[in-house]
Amino acid sequence: MHVLTENFSVYGEGFLGTLELTVYASILALVLGFVMASFRVAPVGSFRVFGTVWVTVLRNTPLTLLFFAVLLGLPRFGIVLPFQVFAVLALGCYTSAFICEVLRSGINTVPKGQGEASRSLGMTFAQTLGAVVLPQAFRSVIPPIGSTLIALAKNSAIAGAFSVTELLGTYKTLNELGYGIVWTFVWIAVGYLIITLSISALFNVLEKRWGIAR
Repeated sequence: MHVLTENFSVYGEGFLGTLELTVYASILALVLGFVMASFRVAPVGSFRVFGTVWVTVLRNTPLTLLFFAVLLGLPRFGIVLPFQVFAVLALGCYTSAFICEVLRSGINTVPKGQGEASRSLGMTFAQTLGAVVLPQAFRSVIPPIGSTLIALAKNSAIAGAFSVTELLGTYKTLNELGYGIVWTFVWIAVGYLIITLSISALFNVLEKRWGIAR
């Protein structure tokens, strides 16, 4: 217990760093995932191609390689931002590909007749998607979205290798101070458990309120 009490500020800083990465990257992933899912089912061919390429490239690129590309590649083009922002971009963009496919699978569960009925009433594609299709699709994809965001929280550990303050990186500081590595990692694991269980609890509440009864 003394490992935690004597280094509470170190753990706290790392915990808050991971929490910030998770929250900001999750928001970015949900927004981009929604946009790309809309592109993938859009009637415009160029949008569908763009969405397909986005998903294919990001889903098949190792996350560590994407971190290298963002944190080390973008500054070469004159884009200089704090490393934490770069980490959020890498995590958010990577996870958006998985969110996109989850949403698209939910969209495919909505009967096509509802979309056709909406168009027959004069609704545009955007109106049909936003008012008719997505609200129903969202109800069926709440659990997999929650699982994807839990994976994002755990993937944030990679950011520590790129000078970003996060929970896993605290072991370096504590190791230099001579603390046992076993208990150091025990409290790190507890920190991740708090974050992932909180996400799980949030999506359990959403599922009970809006999910489809099975």
